[in-house]
Amino acid sequence: MAKVAREMVEKSGVSVEELLDLLVSNAAAELTTYYYYTILRTNLVGLQGEPIKEIAETARIEDRNHFEALVPRILELGGKLPENMVDFHNQSACPPASLPKDPSDTMAMLRVLVEAERCAVRGYTYICNLTAGKDHRTYDLALAILNEEVEHESWFSEFLGEGPSGHFLRRGETSPFVSKFLR
Repeated sequence: MAKVAREMVEKSGVSVEELLDLLVSNAAAELTTYYYYTILRTNLVGLQGEPIKEIAETARIEDRNHFEALVPRILELGGKLPENMVDFHNQSACPPASLPKDPSDTMAMLRVLVEAERCAVRGYTYICNLTAGKDHRTYDLALAILNEEVEHESWFSEFLGEGPSGHFLRRGETSPFVSKFLR
């Protein structure tokens, strides 16, 4: 644990325990989303599903990267992950991105994907608001993840016909904002 890091966060007025709860529940959301997106992606087939598969795969890999980037910060602040995977899953900040009843319904699949991203955007926006000007490291990490989650949401919302977003799929690069935390 980085004792001075925790001390500085405490001195800034941020409740470290509240922050750790948020970081762990968002880490759970990232890892469970990675798992559920694996199932969703494998069911994106046919003429309607195939164009979405690459975007779902990018979001899936980036969610795994988000989990990997969150864990060191959790440990730095003296936190830990639950020892039981079921407990970890159930602590997720977002509901499971479960396969719709009809896995061939691409629009239902897109609604699951976009709602998962919207939940993540809300969660990281909250963490950014909580840590802005107080806990620079956590803020920087949450902002990096937030930038990627906003792009994920925009990709899926365009397929739902909600309008243009101005965001384009990344080619050959994943986690451009979060990659500095993975080194």
